[in-house]
Amino acid sequence: MAVLWIFSETTASTKELLGLGRELISAVGGSITVLMGPDGEGREEWAAYGADEIILLPPLADGLAMEAHIPVIAAAAAEEKPDIILLPATARGREMAPRLAQRLDTGLCSNCVAVRWSGGDIEMDRVVYGGAAIQTVKFLTRPVMATVAPKTFSPPVPEEGRSARLRELPPLAAGTVPGVRIVEKREKRRLARDLTQAKVVVAAGRGLEKKEDLALVEEVASLVGGEVGCTRPLSEELHWLPTELCIGLSGVSVKPDLYIGVGVSGQVQHMTGVRGAKVIAAVNRDENAPIFAQADLGIVGDLYEALPKLITALKK
Repeated sequence: MAVLWIFSETTASTKELLGLGRELISAVGGSITVLMGPDGEGREEWAAYGADEIILLPPLADGLAMEAHIPVIAAAAAEEKPDIILLPATARGREMAPRLAQRLDTGLCSNCVAVRWSGGDIEMDRVVYGGAAIQTVKFLTRPVMATVAPKTFSPPVPEEGRSARLRELPPLAAGTVPGVRIVEKREKRRLARDLTQAKVVVAAGRGLEKKEDLALVEEVASLVGGEVGCTRPLSEELHWLPTELCIGLSGVSVKPDLYIGVGVSGQVQHMTGVRGAKVIAAVNRDENAPIFAQADLGIVGDLYEALPKLITALKK
């Protein structure tokens, strides 16, 4: 029997971690606990998705960020000794997880892409060397802690009628309030849609000769009901597209049903971001382009000849 805790600040990542949690608990038995904000909003939904217990974190004073909950979570974990603690590999998760692990004197496996039982122990895989290799890690300490890459696991199928125990953690103890306070919040202006939610992604690579040629990629994406993404040179160096559309190690990770790389060579830094795609298709005139080693479907040819033909076929 195992006790698994989940902490996440977003609905999407909580559902994904519950999907992983249910896989792990179903193998050995046990329970899943979700730690969430003090308002408890949506707790019925978490029960349906697999939570057996919900712990409400104490309210925070004005000016305190979610990181102020670390001492409270650490104190509860030290007393109750969960076997596994999972957080998402988001900006906040990457900030909180190592600080929590340090307080609990345990290890942390960051940016995991696979988690499984192995002979009674938890074994994890994570991407290393810029996506060039997969490292397997086995824990010798408890609790097992990991941050899990977004879009790695699918949410579980909700079960109506499930219920979860509810309790609250005590407020922050005197002297534990961090010395960092929020003085201002500004909404980040998005210049593009959220690629992580797209079912089809058509990515433009350095094989395009000029910015105006993006119209071909955009038309293909429109015809297949997809969104346009790109490799790092197009967003960071040429500035043809917003940085939110950059896919890869230094950009976003996507998990579409279909990914189409147009003029994309397939360097590991980019392909790391499409590792979860169900089907990968590619158009590249270089038959030795690395992307063909991972593609399910490929066209070896000039994209300026292939795309117009593809557009004509799609319109039919």
